Amino acid sequence: MNPMNFPHSPFLLSVRVPATSANLGAGFDTLGMALSLYNVFNVKELLPEGEFSCQVVGEGARVLSDPRSNMLIQSYLRACEVWGVKPEGFALECHNVIPLCRGLGSSSTAVVAGVLIANALAGLRTPETELLRVMTTIEGHPDNVAPCFLGGMTVSCWDGEELRYVKLPPLPDDMHVVAAVPDVQVRTVDARRALPKEVQFGDAVFNLGRAALLCAAWATSRWEHLAWGMDDRLHQQYRSRLFPGGEVIMDRVRDIPGCLGVAISGSGPTVVALVRGGPGRVASEMCRTFSEHGVASQFFVLEGTAEGTRIVTPKS
Repeated sequence: MNPMNFPHSPFLLSVRVPATSANLGAGFDTLGMALSLYNVFNVKELLPEGEFSCQVVGEGARVLSDPRSNMLIQSYLRACEVWGVKPEGFALECHNVIPLCRGLGSSSTAVVAGVLIANALAGLRTPETELLRVMTTIEGHPDNVAPCFLGGMTVSCWDGEELRYVKLPPLPDDMHVVAAVPDVQVRTVDARRALPKEVQFGDAVFNLGRAALLCAAWATSRWEHLAWGMDDRLHQQYRSRLFPGGEVIMDRVRDIPGCLGVAISGSGPTVVALVRGGPGRVASEMCRTFSEHGVASQFFVLEGTAEGTRIVTPKS
């Protein structure tokens, strides 16, 4: 069934938003790709101004049902404030599949959906660049919200006020993203705190070369260079210590035939591998590594250049 269709659940508008893998390899705070795993948010009915209700099915059902702690509603209110429009209240229905606090961009789905719902309910025709600017202002950096909104693999640059971005060509059909998700959480604030305040000049040069190589390889289909392009010295060596198995899993996986590159997804603890051909051995080794370190895990075999956010109404 198309996840946008809920035949027994009428809605005013519905937003389908993809997971993302950001900080991809050497592209700290700049590179990210959309993944074919989706949350769906339905606006069921309008309520009086400033009044909200929230029903959550799936991930985060216990904590996100309170409108005061729901980032989508917070982002909606922020966007209304930025654009100076009346914040209509509404009843929200969330169908969450993307794991929380696992490095797959669950918070960005809420930000992107909240901004788009504000734009739709206010009847605005806001340009793509302004929508992304507001999303980035709320999120703080663009490497999750840009691919979440646009789909595919994006390169983003944000100076605090203005955003520049480029969408790269899609991956070939026979390439998959294997995402191994351990049953532990890493909060973004903790992942940021784990990073050093300064980096060595040599490490900066290392990442600059790798990030440039990753973008050039992706743009020209030189997939044999992905392994180097997804290497990193700015964040992965620090964040890999925050979850069991993190310090060994990438070394175990990168030499498996068909694995073109491996990296921590977002701020972790999910680890993603780009695999050409059968993904079974890579997925098995990832999950085995987590098991050896006392952590249960699950894996997804996903498309790495998935469609971006879709917003529909019953008449669409």
